[in-house]
Amino acid sequence: MRQIQICEVGPRDGLQNAKHLMPTEAKKRWISALAAAGLDEIEVGSFVPPKLIPAMADTAEVVKHALSIPGLKVVALAPNVKGFERALEAGAHKVTFPVSASRKHSESNVRMTPEQMVEQVRQCVALRGPRSSGGPEIEGAISTAFGCTLQGAVPEDEVVRLAVMLVEAGVDGVPLADTVGYANPAQVRRLFRKVRDAIGDKLEGAHFHNTRGLGLANALAAYEEGVRAFDSSMGGLGGCPFAPGASGNVITEDLIFMFESMGIATGIDFNKLLAARAALVEGLPEEPVYGHTPLAGLPKNFRQAA
Repeated sequence: MRQIQICEVGPRDGLQNAKHLMPTEAKKRWISALAAAGLDEIEVGSFVPPKLIPAMADTAEVVKHALSIPGLKVVALAPNVKGFERALEAGAHKVTFPVSASRKHSESNVRMTPEQMVEQVRQCVALRGPRSSGGPEIEGAISTAFGCTLQGAVPEDEVVRLAVMLVEAGVDGVPLADTVGYANPAQVRRLFRKVRDAIGDKLEGAHFHNTRGLGLANALAAYEEGVRAFDSSMGGLGGCPFAPGASGNVITEDLIFMFESMGIATGIDFNKLLAARAALVEGLPEEPVYGHTPLAGLPKNFRQAA
């Protein structure tokens, strides 16, 4: 039984910032290996203009492959209505919109203000229609929620305001993202508490980067505040091309080890996870990958949580 949900975002967040391109067939093998390890939610790509992020040019084909894997929730990112229409056409189960709490980052990342981005999300909710009609889950992820390399400090009240706006726009969930790795555990506890007070159970997850080495500490702080859904990236790949200094995400292998060693079941087979890591390395051999647990190995007599 899973006690927490982990969404692997490496095929999107990881590859969009990699210095090398992973071939489409290698992406498919990697995603299949991740699913075989027990990761049942994977963000497989983004529907953005290929000229801006060439690594995402094959997202429709990758989504098609991912949809063939039984039991896998296929997630894609869309920055606007046009991207959402492409995600709808491809058949993604869940579409995530990056709504930045930093005005400078929002204008750099999606060429819109945060308010304009919320309006795009509102239009997409209307385009999808009622959730009961079978359309995809829509998630409004608040990026740079804990700070921004372009703007600096991001007011917590602004994050709360955006969260409320997104819920009013009709999203199914609102995760908070530390896009550039500025967060610390005390800040994480405080902001998640404030946002939950404002939107209740619509607050659904956490997305941390390990830029300054606090990714796992922040994930644990979020868990202690009741968060049970986390994004992570195999090998620590990741970052935002439009946010200088935004390096890799929380490392999937280390996040899973932390929770499992605490007796918190993730539903993921660690040995099969290492096989998926091998598929990543094979498909992207020139890109550095990270992770303390894969390098050190599992402790003697380690047992995963039941």
